[in-house]
Amino acid sequence: MTKLAAAFLVPGLILGTAIPGDAQTPALEGLDGFITDQMEEWKVPGLAIAIVQDGKVIHTKGYGYRDVERELPVTTKTRFGIGSITKSFGAVTLGILVDEGQLDWDTPVREYLPGFRLHDPVAGARVTPRDLMSHRSGLPEHEFFMYNCGFTPEEMFERLRHLELNKDLRTTFQYSNLMVMIAGYIAGQLNGTTWEELAQTRVLDPLGMTGTDFSIHESRKTGDFALGYQRVDDEVTRIRHLMLDFDAEGAAGTINSDAEDMSRYLLFHLNQGRHNEVQVLSQRNAAEMQTPQIPWTRSVPLSLRQKEFGSWSYGLGLAVTTYRGHKSVGHGGGFAGFVALMSFLPEQRLGVVVMTNLSPNPIAGIVTNEVFDRLLELEPIDWAARARDRARRSTDSGEERRESTRDEQTPGPSHDWKDYVGEYEHAGYGIFRVEQENGGLKISNRAVSKALEHLYYDVFEFVPLPQYPDWRIKLVFSTNVEGEVDRFSSPLEPEVKEIVFKRRE
Repeated sequence: MTKLAAAFLVPGLILGTAIPGDAQTPALEGLDGFITDQMEEWKVPGLAIAIVQDGKVIHTKGYGYRDVERELPVTTKTRFGIGSITKSFGAVTLGILVDEGQLDWDTPVREYLPGFRLHDPVAGARVTPRDLMSHRSGLPEHEFFMYNCGFTPEEMFERLRHLELNKDLRTTFQYSNLMVMIAGYIAGQLNGTTWEELAQTRVLDPLGMTGTDFSIHESRKTGDFALGYQRVDDEVTRIRHLMLDFDAEGAAGTINSDAEDMSRYLLFHLNQGRHNEVQVLSQRNAAEMQTPQIPWTRSVPLSLRQKEFGSWSYGLGLAVTTYRGHKSVGHGGGFAGFVALMSFLPEQRLGVVVMTNLSPNPIAGIVTNEVFDRLLELEPIDWAARARDRARRSTDSGEERRESTRDEQTPGPSHDWKDYVGEYEHAGYGIFRVEQENGGLKISNRAVSKALEHLYYDVFEFVPLPQYPDWRIKLVFSTNVEGEVDRFSSPLEPEVKEIVFKRRE
């Protein structure tokens, strides 16, 4: 039996450290057992939690392993990837620039950086920092462009003008890592530096967040960092190559942090932008972050569409809703190997952050809701049972989809392999190369090099990331009037027309 498997068979495994005084909060009695039971059920290797209330840290603790193979425990100083919780740090950084008069939420971006362009010139002339930070620019995700084309932030900024929009400006919430990254890039440019350096000096340093960084490489230098694990078909394995070993993520998701630092960050938000005696972010902009900018109830995950939650809106780098009648603000974060959640109830001055090193898993939400229910003295809800039911239905649905796609292959292709070989280009997505390899074809660009699996006729597919084996990109080759293969198209962004790559001469 491997150490990874054995870790989930140790009942009540509690490792790591806790702050003094944890036991003085009667409402949290038994929370350790609840958390470890959930970790065992969902096979989560490690977890760190921080809870703050009434201006104080009342609980921080590590559970399980940050490194299963070496049996290294999670501590309150173990750094986890927090993913999209980073977006709130991006909004804080921009808010500080607004306080200083360097930026205005509602002034068009083009007035700060004249080179800013969008595919729709009208939207490009009007879009503001507020639009970028609240996901209402009209641009869909274009995630493949951001993560799988190998561009620098500067190159993505220049290539934005070639990415198709699908909605009018300020009409629809569409989550966009790309636009938040661009907002951070703009902030850095205004100060002649990077967003990371700006956030370090304007946010992390003033808050005393010494256990927080912007790079997996920096986390690894500390010696106390969590390895990422994934769960596929009920099997948990370590992820050897993290997807977000990717500095260009910027304000959209690069931050790694620990429980102690995140408790400081929670208190900062609950204290309306104040840390100790210093007003790091003005009360006005702290409140602005927590003020709804656009509704997004239609697109929230099923796990959040429950009667205990009210309508969902998005503020500036933070989601806004109600939890059992109380205003609730926060953000989740997840990528290959990590799932985290930061939530706080401003009127109750109560906040929780949960960080885990397994994806996917529902524990962050289960534990957060359990803590809120305990400290607010609400009627208990079996959140774990609900998550269990959702997981079962999701598994059944996935099996049905896999069953429905079997035995659908038909003959092809229409040409010899050599006729597909060449370089193909899109002004936004860049150059893809198609080459012969091992009796078939492979496709590559700056960041991806994968075998093309032939499906039928001139339709192929490839898997961009081994961490996500179910994410398969289809593409279809086409010919000109002479019958020569001269392009291929692919739904790299499903919300717009297929992206067309033309053969380079």
